[in-house]
Formats: sequence, structure tokens, C-alpha cells
Amino acid sequence: IKGFSLQNSLFLLKFNVKLIVIACNTASAVALDYLKSLFKVPIIGVIEPGVVNALNKSKTKRIGVIGTYSTINKDAYGRLLKEKDQSAEIFSVPCPLFVPIAEEGIADEKFVDLIVEKYLSQLKDKDIDTLILGCTHYPILKKPIKKFIGENIELVDSAEETAKVVERILSVNSIKNREKVKGKTNFFISDIPYRFREMGSRFLGREISKVTAVHQDVFGNYHT
Repeated sequence: IKGFSLQNSLFLLKFNVKLIVIACNTASAVALDYLKSLFKVPIIGVIEPGVVNALNKSKTKRIGVIGTYSTINKDAYGRLLKEKDQSAEIFSVPCPLFVPIAEEGIADEKFVDLIVEKYLSQLKDKDIDTLILGCTHYPILKKPIKKFIGENIELVDSAEETAKVVERILSVNSIKNREKVKGKTNFFISDIPYRFREMGSRFLGREISKVTAVHQDVFGNYHT
């Protein structure tokens, strides 16, 4: 994961980017500190913004975290929550099937509800008041998650909080775009373009058009 993260960062730096977001919880947990030690450009992950927001929202400091096996096993959220507030109690549950459900756009409501129940039932008796969606795929499942876990539980979308941090860093460092012209988005992927267009459009709620497939050779052979 560190090697892929390094390759991706070096590729992006060719475009003279002013900031890099590691838009993946697992990569943030594994590679953020490593990449920050290598480059001067601001680099942020998606974990700390979610942690800060969760602690601000939670009144009882009983906080649930859901994510992939890698993120949960790394305990990145749990460790940072405790570091920032020792009184916090954290209950973490891996939800591996959420990613393929989100990526494939499975619309069978009963099936999705069953999978949500399978995982989140482990949190039902923990008396949490806040739940961190510890994977950038999970916000697409907000509705069934909220339906099962309860309307009174605060959901924390790390992606939303990260976007706010990006805006703040750009402003503080005086590198925010002051142009009135609307910016453009370029997507570089190592996956199949049409599949990414379909999936990305579903995630973003708008059509994605400018997608470029990048062959592995372009990244070079970088190792940690």
C-alpha cells in the first residue's frame, strides 16, 4: 500500500499540484506519515478530519467505527480518537461487503438491509451516539445504515470533513484559486475506464467524462 501510494503521489506531482488528498482510509492509515516525510506539498488523509468531527458531535464519547478489514485491524481511528480524547470509548466493526455493494450499485433493498443488519447489529447494544463511516465507499449506503442504526445516531462522513479541511488549508496557505472561472476535474485510473465512469457517476451524483487510463509503466518502479 505504501508503494502504490508513493507511485500515485509521484505521478500527481508531475502536474504541479498544490495539495494531495489520500482519499482512502486504508492508505491514510498506512502511508500518510510516510508520504508527509518525503514531500513538501501539503498531504492530508481522511482519518483525522473524521475523528475531529466525531469528537465534536458526540455527547457521550461512545463512538462506533465501521470500515474495511485493513482499516479496522490497523485501528487508525481508535488510536487517534483515544489520542485526542482519552475518555472516548470506541467500538469498531469491519464491514467488508459494503465496498462491493457500493461499487456494483446493488439496488436490492432487502439484500442491502440484511447485510447492513449483519454487521451493524454488533453495535446495537453499545449505546453509541456517533458512527464514523470509515471508508470512502460507505456514504453511498447512508440511507440503509441510518435506517438500521437509528435516526438519533450521528453519522460522520470523513470525505465531507476532509473537503472542509482542504478548503481551510488552501485559504490559510494563500494558495486557493481566486479565479472566477469554474475549475475542471481530470480522473486518472488504473482500472477499466467505462466501469469507473459508471461507478464514479453514481458516487458523485453527476456524469463523469474526462477519464484517462494510466498504464502501470507510467508510474515507474518506485519502492519504499
